Amino acid sequence: SPMSAPTDDPEGPVRPRGGAAVETSGRRNRLSYAIAVVLVIGLGLLLRSGVAPFPGFVVKYGGVALWAIVVFLLLGLAAPVTATTRVAGIAVAVAWCVEFLQLYHSPWIDSIRSTRVGHLVLGSTFHSPDLVAYCVGIGLGAAAESTFAMVRRPVRGGG
Repeated sequence: SPMSAPTDDPEGPVRPRGGAAVETSGRRNRLSYAIAVVLVIGLGLLLRSGVAPFPGFVVKYGGVALWAIVVFLLLGLAAPVTATTRVAGIAVAVAWCVEFLQLYHSPWIDSIRSTRVGHLVLGSTFHSPDLVAYCVGIGLGAAAESTFAMVRRPVRGGG
């Protein structure tokens, strides 16, 4: 592996061999991330339900951004010590792959997309502005993670 193992300090930097420190988020709390996934999915379903009187633009792109946040959170859940920037980059790649996959139509995948869960996970129609909404959502997720990580970290030094 090109990366050395994390230090004993979970908030310490991971140093590539012969390189500078790479930002890490420390060890993510999997329970917190699982709860966040459920809450964000619930918020997305509420947003798309029509119960709340939001403008169409907010419903459409807010839902897309929330979907991307779920991807970011799930990847963070699966890789609890991976750097936030790396998780965010992988989340963008996954989201964009799913969006571009919507250009592909075959009976087997369209039958999956025709189910409620399949449509929520895979979408159905390529829409290029969604690519921007994914980046916004993942950016917000990464910013929130970094903010909460800074608040969570104890102050170091003799104070």
